[in-house]
Amino acid sequence: MKSAVVTAAGQLPAFTDFEKPAPLEGHYIVDVSASALSVVARSRASGKHYSSSSTFPFVAGVDGTGRLDNGQRVYFFGSRAPFGAMAEQTLVPAAQCVPLPDTLDDVSAAAIAIPGLSSWAALNGRAQFEAGETVLVNGATGTSGKLAVQIAKHLGAKHVIATGRNPAALEALKALGADLTIALHEDEDSLIRTFEPVFAQGVDVVLDYLWGASARALLIAAAKATAGTQAVRFVQIGSISGGEIALPSAVLRAAPITLLGSGIGSVTLARLLDAAQGVFKAAAPAGLRIDTQAVPLSALAEHWSNERSDVRTVFTTATGR
Repeated sequence: MKSAVVTAAGQLPAFTDFEKPAPLEGHYIVDVSASALSVVARSRASGKHYSSSSTFPFVAGVDGTGRLDNGQRVYFFGSRAPFGAMAEQTLVPAAQCVPLPDTLDDVSAAAIAIPGLSSWAALNGRAQFEAGETVLVNGATGTSGKLAVQIAKHLGAKHVIATGRNPAALEALKALGADLTIALHEDEDSLIRTFEPVFAQGVDVVLDYLWGASARALLIAAAKATAGTQAVRFVQIGSISGGEIALPSAVLRAAPITLLGSGIGSVTLARLLDAAQGVFKAAAPAGLRIDTQAVPLSALAEHWSNERSDVRTVFTTATGR
């Protein structure tokens, strides 16, 4: 079968033949319809993700949509190695397949799954978010951040604050539910001064997709502005702006700031799948949407290195009935 095959560490996947999965007890063979090119998928294929495998060859792709033998449409996460989602077929533990609602097509479901569940799991699972609270999304102009703004509003956030570097994209977030937008184009001291009055007015949860300098500025501003008056749950989800920060220890002593991570490992697979189902069910009533580009898996080489964070690339196959 045609698949996106990784043959060695650091090598780009190649569109080539790979063995078909054989039936295995407790597993489903899924006829794959669509699989998104997520940051996680690309990072795991390159061997740079903390959950990457060192066994080769394997098929790239961590999740997707497709059909079972009985025709049921499903979303799946975590194929059994060496199989992956970017193939005509894959082998998935039965417990890691969830049904798709009729209101959501295969490509749209594949596109919103990981970026949507990232904020859904972070809010409901890690932050223990409650309706009426204020949420700040750091890095809201990418696909995950855009959905985070919409999902926070759908779940009942009183106010949603969005940060980002693209002025036009920030302005567009107001139509998706952002009550306030903040541009990340200043130096650290200026950013801290900008963030301080925001935290003084009250921020309950921060969803951080960037880490790096803006996360450091947010944490320092939170400590200065709250000074023990309001607890802030800071949930770290992505590290687009860097994997490390130098954080003054006084920040965590001066204010009731709770640092949390949300991702594969800190959230159980069962909870991630529950989050995905929540996103799928909310997609239609909440109008969840991101820009999506569907391309055939045969165009893998042309699109694999697509670095645009505002458009979701989804690989499609011809096997999904």
